[in-house]
Amino acid sequence: MAIDRPVALARIREAFSVHPAVALTGPRQCGKTTLARAIAADTPGSTFLDLESAVDRRRLQAPEQALAGLSGLVIIDEIQREPALFETLRVLIDRAGNPARFLVLGSASPSLVRGVSESLAGRVGLVDLSGFGLSEIGSGAWRTLWIRGGFPRAYLAPHDRASSLWRQSFVRTFLERDIPQLGITVPAETLHRFWTMMAHYHGQIWNAAEFARALGANEGTARRYLDILTGAFMVRALPPWFANVRKRQVKSPRIYIRDTGLLHTLLTLETGEEVAGHPKVGASFEGFAVEQIVSAFEVAGACFWATHGGAELDLLIMRGGKRYGFECKLSDAPGTTRSMRVSLNDLELAHLWVVYPGDEAYPLDDRISVLPVANIPDLARSLGVGKERDASARPGRRSILP
Repeated sequence: MAIDRPVALARIREAFSVHPAVALTGPRQCGKTTLARAIAADTPGSTFLDLESAVDRRRLQAPEQALAGLSGLVIIDEIQREPALFETLRVLIDRAGNPARFLVLGSASPSLVRGVSESLAGRVGLVDLSGFGLSEIGSGAWRTLWIRGGFPRAYLAPHDRASSLWRQSFVRTFLERDIPQLGITVPAETLHRFWTMMAHYHGQIWNAAEFARALGANEGTARRYLDILTGAFMVRALPPWFANVRKRQVKSPRIYIRDTGLLHTLLTLETGEEVAGHPKVGASFEGFAVEQIVSAFEVAGACFWATHGGAELDLLIMRGGKRYGFECKLSDAPGTTRSMRVSLNDLELAHLWVVYPGDEAYPLDDRISVLPVANIPDLARSLGVGKERDASARPGRRSILP
């Protein structure tokens, strides 16, 4: 079963209209290679190089000579294996009349690959790709997406057991192979223990001292482990919003396991029934909703807000100069709370939506509405997300290059 990813394709095309190179980043096995091969098939004269292939690695032993004669679209997969290539790409991109455009795929954020930001600053557009989202799989399958997560092989598995086995193998491979390939020397068992601890703190405020005590290490080590998992797209450290209000505000990030399928694997949960009976089910739904909102609204500056007095907002985003708030509730019929009204007034929100697992949308107040989680992509479109990009796209256009 193939699932189209038109939003990702449009974002890559948009980035190429501005930059001579585009970096498509995201966790391993999230579909980057499949998408890139589809792009290559639709782009005549393209070149595909995979740095996990011994043949392609040998071909790039003298990278400037190997790449200098290429034109059109050049795709380099798993580029984090050879960070030195970014220096070569800088030289080639800066050539007068450069005949090539480069699409590089990486399983780590630029901040985790040394030298990327410096080498290609101002030359490369960044496009993040995660697993499947609601806009791709359809609103009717959101519960499967929540339980299994968005990694294509986990989501498309024939049954829950197969999905769980794939995710277990992914966790092991990520720790034992992917992390060392980034030059990070942390014992796999240690990082697995830290990752599992984070699963039990999913949706809570980061406390470096508490994690350090549990690991028998110092706070700097705990923060380094957090940075590793964040940079590898496994964890989201949602930053706090500092509002100019006369209240003591929380200043530490809130942490989530980005893919709820992996969250459930780390919590040793396999089926929807097991998830429903676990104490973290509410936090799991919250994290799922947060990821879907961030993905649908294509925001880089999402944050949360909380005060030491108990008022809080799960997610705050900016759109068109306005502030919008989201609360995520695993409830059959959520209503308003004092915390919502405090957030609405103190943060001067244009609107606040309460995201829940039901089917009906309904208003609670002039500026507070209940929103089914399945309707998140529709809400994003109604607020103009992607409108400029969609308007500029030519009907029937398939080429990724301008």
